[in-house]
Amino acid sequence: MSRIDDLIGEYCPNGVEVKSLSDVAETVSGLSGKAKADFSDGNARFVSYKNAFANLAVDLEAPDFVKVGLNEKQNRLQKGDVVVTGSSENFDEVGMSSVVVREPDEVLYLNSFCFALRFHDSALFLPDFSKYLFRSESVRSQIRRAASGVTRINVSKPRFMRIRIPVPPREVQCEIVRILDQFTQLEAELEAELEARRRQYASYRDSLVTTVDGPRVPMGELGTFMRGRRFTKSDVVESGIPSIHYGEIYTDYGVSASSANREVNSDLVEQLRFAQPRDVIFAGVGETVLDVGKAVAWLGDGPVAVHDDTFSFTSGLDPKYVAYAVQTDDFHAQKSNHVARGKVKRLSSAGLSKIRIPVPSAEEQARIVSILDNFDSLVNDLSIGLPAELNARRKQYEYYRDKLLTFKEMAA
Repeated sequence: MSRIDDLIGEYCPNGVEVKSLSDVAETVSGLSGKAKADFSDGNARFVSYKNAFANLAVDLEAPDFVKVGLNEKQNRLQKGDVVVTGSSENFDEVGMSSVVVREPDEVLYLNSFCFALRFHDSALFLPDFSKYLFRSESVRSQIRRAASGVTRINVSKPRFMRIRIPVPPREVQCEIVRILDQFTQLEAELEAELEARRRQYASYRDSLVTTVDGPRVPMGELGTFMRGRRFTKSDVVESGIPSIHYGEIYTDYGVSASSANREVNSDLVEQLRFAQPRDVIFAGVGETVLDVGKAVAWLGDGPVAVHDDTFSFTSGLDPKYVAYAVQTDDFHAQKSNHVARGKVKRLSSAGLSKIRIPVPSAEEQARIVSILDNFDSLVNDLSIGLPAELNARRKQYEYYRDKLLTFKEMAA
């Protein structure tokens, strides 16, 4: 940190200038006038919502394409643009940023669910500095305050443009980038090693499940599916009825859960539907074909309210065995034939009912669950092994990022 202190003392001893985004930048909208068919066999690359959400720097090689006519007028991304996700299902994930850190080798467009921030002076920020700045807690907290909504949280562009950001000298920006790049490089190496282990685990899981001694039976013949009932974020309370929202199956839960992370108002009890202990809860909506249909085995002591974009599956099978069986490549291959491909991907109970899974004896199901539970802990449990090390490094990075990006403000 002494090097940073020296640079601040040399270049900005009286503090760093802080400016509103509206004073230094403008917003650029994403694609417009596009239909579902335009995203099949496209001729131009675009930055998807998932690309922007998941990456500090935009992945310029991501295989996302859209049809764009020769003389069609659409905004194009350029080096230095900060891509921002315009909406989310919760305040913590709304307005996530990703930066175009180098000039694209080809024309690059932006999906309609995001917008870009373009600085009037391209030399104001190093793109690699922007990628850290807009993910820092000091900026993220302002982004959350610029958003509103109930079932879907949306960023207000006028409020977003009132966000105030520090503008340190480029020498200070360079040193901050150098330090934080070291953290992210180490994190990337750990992530790569963990991902390799997860692929190894997935291969073993698929082999273990698909080669069992038993018939492959449509799920509709093994049990029944029940769709949940609607509740919204405004129904969430501190103490009420345990509930699982479809989005939480992606973000909050693993293979199984014995308690719910959120509860909804008890006044809704008569209009809700409930999954029972040993049911398996499927997400019926997802952002991608691969995502939709993710499941969690409910192992709680009592019922749990389930959202209307979920389906609870009741059967005589080991619920954790089912949750593992529906992670296999074989399940995903069958599932893809039943997914409705709109802006969001949907899977119905009728589609789920047609998918076949292997059905071994109850003893074999229990044996498979025991084996896979051990493997799952090794690659997903944040308290042990590589996941724990990665989690510690990530917290360390976030601490130093926020510390480095907090400046004394120059007096007006």
